[in-house]
Amino acid sequence: DQTNLQKMPTRQNILAAFRWLRNGAKSGDSLIFHYSGHGGSVEDTDGDEEDGMDETLIPVDYQHAGYIVDDEIHDVLVRGLPKGVRLTSIMDCCHSESILDLPYIYTVDGDLQVIETSKNEGIVTLVGAGTRFLLDGNKKKAIASIKEGMKSLMSSTSGGNSAAREKAIKTRSTEADVIQFSGCRDSQTSADAQIGGEATGAMSYALITSLKKNKNQNYTQLLKEMRQLLNGKYTQIPCMSAGRKLVLDDSFAI
Repeated sequence: DQTNLQKMPTRQNILAAFRWLRNGAKSGDSLIFHYSGHGGSVEDTDGDEEDGMDETLIPVDYQHAGYIVDDEIHDVLVRGLPKGVRLTSIMDCCHSESILDLPYIYTVDGDLQVIETSKNEGIVTLVGAGTRFLLDGNKKKAIASIKEGMKSLMSSTSGGNSAAREKAIKTRSTEADVIQFSGCRDSQTSADAQIGGEATGAMSYALITSLKKNKNQNYTQLLKEMRQLLNGKYTQIPCMSAGRKLVLDDSFAI
């Protein structure tokens, strides 16, 4: 219903908002960006996506102006942010797991383990095994997961597009502290919700509710709590990504 052309979510206005947010950012600054809208995916053309697909934002004028591809989002909003700047991005849209093109992605599996995702299932299992023990103290299951992960690594020298992963780490890592919360995996859609009579994104609701319940959570606890709030109501799995490898038991901060 917006009639002010400068405030409509056009391609040009969204990119201008990215530039406005980061312009002049310096060490000690904390930036917050929230997007709740349409997301999509298109074929990757530069070889930095393990699944061969780029994720996109879909502006209101996409039919003639085009999508905003994740490579461009990263280049305009993220790339070159100086050390000491913190950017927290909340991307509540479809296909949003890697929409900022950050190289380190974390999600929650069916056992409520927080895992660093990779197409190499051995690595996923090993990372998840340690987190399983942190979350529920189940040493027996953690040891079983470690054995399974080692077996997978020993039996396979490849898993997914490792060249794409290496390129992403080399070209998309950041000096700034960039954290993204996304509504779902790249292969999923993100649900709208009616909560308390108001329209909201399901992931946005889960994140806000989790922080209202407990402001002093680490990354593992926060992502796990979000997953539990959505589990059983929505099929989407919330994810978190970062420009640098996270220490998951560090406290979440904006």
